[in-house]
Amino acid sequence: MVYQKTDKGGDMSSDTHAGSNVSLARRAWAIRRHALRMAEVQGQGYIGQALGVADVLATSYFHALTYDPKDPHWEGRDRFYLSIGHYAIALYAALIEAGILPENEIGTYGMDGSRMPMSGMAAYTPGMEITGGSLGHGLGIAVGAAFGLKRKKSAAFVYNMMSDGELGEGSTWEAVMAASSHQLDNLICIVDFNDQQADGPTTAALAKGDEAPKWAAFGWHAQEVDGNDLDALVQAFDTARDLPDPRPRVIVCKTQMCKGVPFLEEREITHFVRIEPSEWSRAIAHLDEQMPA
Repeated sequence: MVYQKTDKGGDMSSDTHAGSNVSLARRAWAIRRHALRMAEVQGQGYIGQALGVADVLATSYFHALTYDPKDPHWEGRDRFYLSIGHYAIALYAALIEAGILPENEIGTYGMDGSRMPMSGMAAYTPGMEITGGSLGHGLGIAVGAAFGLKRKKSAAFVYNMMSDGELGEGSTWEAVMAASSHQLDNLICIVDFNDQQADGPTTAALAKGDEAPKWAAFGWHAQEVDGNDLDALVQAFDTARDLPDPRPRVIVCKTQMCKGVPFLEEREITHFVRIEPSEWSRAIAHLDEQMPA
């Protein structure tokens, strides 16, 4: 199945794997559920981030990206680079829902020999384009890939998902300047702004929350949206992809940690959300009660 944009801006696919007409809300719900099931295997994981970014990933994989789940290395694919290696559980959930990874491997998450290690590594996982780890490197890699694709006259886009914490890395802003200088209009950066990093709120560090004007000042087309509003995300992704200007594009997505599981949303949120053993099944049961059409 190849998801691609039609001339009219809609989506189509070459077959109906998992149902091409499944709503984005249902896709986001499934991504959350896959992530919870994986985290339950280990009794831990960056589940707060996975729940929060599920809507962004659903929009990416089931509205915006061109790819073939049967051939993850297809040359004509859009590239999706996960700069945030510890968000791997979220991307695995999206890759499972997209049919790139099999659902029956959920129980292997984080195990020896698994294709789904706890931090994303490209050598292990189909559909994982880069190895994430030290933050602040993903956008630089994406800039190089976007530049190379333009030199090859490819129509493919490069999507780079990064965290708000990476906005405090100097390498990020070097990449921002390079992308603008080279007019990389095939590059779309997605910033997950959940206001959490390892040592506290992001807005208490270097990124104060007014990020779009900064990117615009460097020559990017910048948008800021509610990252848990699917309609707003679809509009933002379409605007970014269809923009006629020769500029790189960024979408700053304000997301809520633990989105979709109210009893987790309501507790004090930190970078690493700790879940009690009995709470995994409770969270999954809540999702099952709220399954969208």
